[in-house]
This record gives sequence, C-alpha cells and structure tokens, in this order.
Amino acid sequence: MMASLRAHIFIFVWITLPFCVTEKAKVRSFRQLDTESTDQYQTCLQGPSGVQGRDGNPGVNGIPGTPGIPGRDGLKGEKGECVSEKFEEPWKPNYKQCAWNALNYGIDLGKIAACTFTKQRSDSVLRVMFSGSLRLKCKTACCQRWYFTFNGAECTGPLPIESIIYLDQGSPELNSTINIHRTSTVEGLCEGIQAGLVDVGIWVGTCADYPRGDASTGWNSVSRVIIEELPK
Repeated sequence: MMASLRAHIFIFVWITLPFCVTEKAKVRSFRQLDTESTDQYQTCLQGPSGVQGRDGNPGVNGIPGTPGIPGRDGLKGEKGECVSEKFEEPWKPNYKQCAWNALNYGIDLGKIAACTFTKQRSDSVLRVMFSGSLRLKCKTACCQRWYFTFNGAECTGPLPIESIIYLDQGSPELNSTINIHRTSTVEGLCEGIQAGLVDVGIWVGTCADYPRGDASTGWNSVSRVIIEELPK
C-alpha cells in the first residue's frame, strides 16, 4: 500500500515541475523588459522649462502662540536727584511815564518832581530814568547832584542812582556869564523794593565837600521820569 502511494507522488512531481520552471522564467523575462524600458526613458533629452507660475493667495493668519514666560525684574537703579520745578505766570510788562512841560525849577536843594508807581512783585527790580535839561552856574568852583529816591530814601540795592555837574572856578569874569542848559539823564536799577505803591522822586542836592551852586532843572523843555519793573 505504501509503495503504491509513493509511486503516485513521484508521478505527480515529475509532471508539474516543468510548468513551475517555465512560469519562473516568464516572470524573470517580464522584469528584465521593465528594467530595460526604464533605462531607455531615463536617457531621453529634457524639454524646455515651463512658464513660471503665479504667486498664490496669501494664507490666513495662524493660530496665536501661547504667552511667553514673564521676564524677571531688572537691577535696582541709582537714586536720582530731586529737582523741584517752579511754575510762574508769564512776565507781563509793567511801566509808567510821568512828563512835565517846561518845569523851569530853579531850586538848589530839595525835591524837584515825583511819580508814583505800583510795583507788582517784591523779587523784581525797578529801572528808573530822568531826562531833562540841567544847568549849574557859579563864580567859584561848585558841584550839584541830581538823584532818585524811593519812598523818601535813596537806593541801597546796590547803590544810589545819581548824576552830578561840577563847575571849576576859572576866572570870575568868565564864570559870571556861563549859563549853559543841557539835556541830561539820570538812570539806574534799584533792587530790594517791596511790592506795592512806590513814590519815586527826583531830587537835587550838593556834592560832598563842594559848595553849592546855582542849579536849574527842566528849563524851556520837556522833562520826564520813566519807571519800569523788570524780572530779577
């Protein structure tokens, strides 16, 4: 029985073996043709480049990123200087003029004229100016002094505001005929005057260590006192 089964198996293998070998050969032939065809197309010449395409439409915004890690505090800086600012209103002009036509004041000692002025600030300064005709006449050497006062006192911040005329002795005959009137000015700045009403006066007096002469103020002309408040 076993001998008969072995005989049948041998006959079956001997019949089918040639067919398997043939199929494998066909498969190898097909694969070889594919390889040769691929090699042939790879050696073809490359054609010209095509027209460059247009830019695409802008894309939409992406999803917002997550917040970053908070930064650390920096190093402590040095202590700054304390600066105080002073805010003040803009300065407004404040001035006054008093004028007289032909004073013809012939006194040698005393107050010639006055002009009142309202000072707005205590930390400001006053500029005063007298302009008018002055004259001094004498037969011997003499000197006269014209000066300003503020509320009856001369300026002390820093010094008096004055102008002098000195006339030398010369010859008695010549000096007796000298009578020259000249327009002159007395001008200066005075500090330390408080705010409020200020009586500004122009005076005439003697010079130290010199005799008095014959003085004249404002002859036949206009005389004026100008007062102006200025920032310090």
